Amino acid sequence: MESSLLDTAAAARLCPAAAAGRRRAGSTASFLSCSCYSRGTHARAPFHCRVSASYSHSISRMLSGVRSAARRKLFRGDPAADLLAIAGWSETAGPGGAGHQHWWTALEHNFVLEATDDEYGGVVVDADRLPDDKAAFARSLAASLSYWKSVGKKGVWLKLPVDRAEFVPLAVKEGFKYHHAEEAYLMLTYWIPDEPNMLPANASHQVGVGGFVINDQMEVLVVQEKYRGSSLDGVWKLPTGFILASEEIYTGACREVKEETGVDTEFVDVVAFRHAHNVAFQKSDLFFICMLRPVSSEIKIDDTEIQAAKWMPLEEFVKQPFIQEDHMFQKIMDICIQRLRKCYCGLTPHHVVSKFDDRTSTLYYNVAEPEDVNCSAA
Repeated sequence: MESSLLDTAAAARLCPAAAAGRRRAGSTASFLSCSCYSRGTHARAPFHCRVSASYSHSISRMLSGVRSAARRKLFRGDPAADLLAIAGWSETAGPGGAGHQHWWTALEHNFVLEATDDEYGGVVVDADRLPDDKAAFARSLAASLSYWKSVGKKGVWLKLPVDRAEFVPLAVKEGFKYHHAEEAYLMLTYWIPDEPNMLPANASHQVGVGGFVINDQMEVLVVQEKYRGSSLDGVWKLPTGFILASEEIYTGACREVKEETGVDTEFVDVVAFRHAHNVAFQKSDLFFICMLRPVSSEIKIDDTEIQAAKWMPLEEFVKQPFIQEDHMFQKIMDICIQRLRKCYCGLTPHHVVSKFDDRTSTLYYNVAEPEDVNCSAA
């Protein structure tokens, strides 16, 4: 049956309430088709309201979930604030009965957490508009999950700031899983459909850079780290570090060299990169070797992490047992030397815009053109 006909005064109240819900829910309430009119001229005359069967079914599912949550005593605050008491629902009554005015508005405005739709059929909870106390959060979270299930949502992203840390156990109890954490918040997720979870996993990689800085005297800028493993005792190595959030590889390499040695540099190209797995906290690691050109020579070390730094002749640097006995480092130095001889071309950054996301990105690729005096390996 395409629709059902409700001929009660309560049904008249369903239309404005549903319209309010539709305005708040956007596309999630698009299945509502409601038309109200009076059969008489009296102000209290009955109304006819046509509601789609799918909408009625969704509401029934939603209310069933909310009642179930209430019976599980998830709403344990002041009895006067009990979800069912406020909405005026009994165990058997549906929306629209006597005394149940504005049931839809009561549910959404008072209990469903503020959230926005994402582009994959899920919702992102507004972290700035969370309830103030644990009891209110528990009530709202249970009602929200019932509502989101009823309207066919998929993934739920719940970001809890540090000052709402007491909400974490409540979310976990409802079935939320840890996704990732930063200094100021914890992100949790919930997958609603009874099908494989399609939410993207947490970031799987960390990104590091190493700067191969060599001057006109064929001297390499090297450091000894203050905090190092026993295998690095006495070893002179390239300045290295991690890329910061939203930082480019080429700017990160120059920054790390400046912080550790005080030497200013210009980026030339990426000569190689290494990909390793299960490095720190079971994360994978991308490490980019960058050739840099020095524009200053005075060394001023960062004594919080660097024990010493100096300009070392390239030949002496390469002959260190640490490099000679390690196949990977030996190969890296071979590539760097070939690059110095202009027999190898590295990857240079180029800013491009893609229609995929309309954003500027940095694409690294090899270009060997006649006017390129730094590379003649075409």
